[in-house]
Amino acid sequence: MNLFNECSKQKTWFLLKAQEISTMSCAQTILSRNTGVIHGRFQVLHNDHLAYLLAGKAECGHLVVGITNPDPSLTARDDSDPERSDPRANPLSFYQRLLLVKCALVDADLAETDFSITPLPINFPEHYTIYVPMQATFFLTIYDEWGRHKLIFFQSLGLQTRVLWERTTETKGLSSSHIRQAMAAGQPLGASGPGKYGCPVQGLGTAGEAAGGRGKR
Repeated sequence: MNLFNECSKQKTWFLLKAQEISTMSCAQTILSRNTGVIHGRFQVLHNDHLAYLLAGKAECGHLVVGITNPDPSLTARDDSDPERSDPRANPLSFYQRLLLVKCALVDADLAETDFSITPLPINFPEHYTIYVPMQATFFLTIYDEWGRHKLIFFQSLGLQTRVLWERTTETKGLSSSHIRQAMAAGQPLGASGPGKYGCPVQGLGTAGEAAGGRGKR
């Protein structure tokens, strides 16, 4: 009986050690890659968001996706786009958006070691070091004053930045606000909405919560 127990202990030790080595190897692989940080509210994720995420991934080995406005306590008004902090423009929880982003990237054939997803309280730079690697390249796109404000803000923090593209609001493409309004009205979201990524969209916010707000990252 003692011999059996000893063998079981040794087996458990070897299994734990193998898992530890595997985890360390995975972490070392990720850390050895050039890293990029990309961000967005993703309220609600759509095809143009996915194109934006994949464009960022094409520029780096490991992509860190920062989800902004992760919770009400880490959401603040900004005069360059005051509506982005409106609760009506933020119907989905951090966890719901994490699931949608993860489903979309995996569905786009990215391995789970190719990306990480984390909160990124965009208006609280004192928290950045807690969530994202500051030595990474910070990707962004510019459509309006809010995008230009973020670029200047990131550069003022000494971050390495790269603008993936700059377009006018008229040529931006899909708008999250239209998807939120469709959700609020109970209308089908079509092929551009979050349902196509293999995650259910039921329960992603009530009709009252989803109404209103402009679609900004």
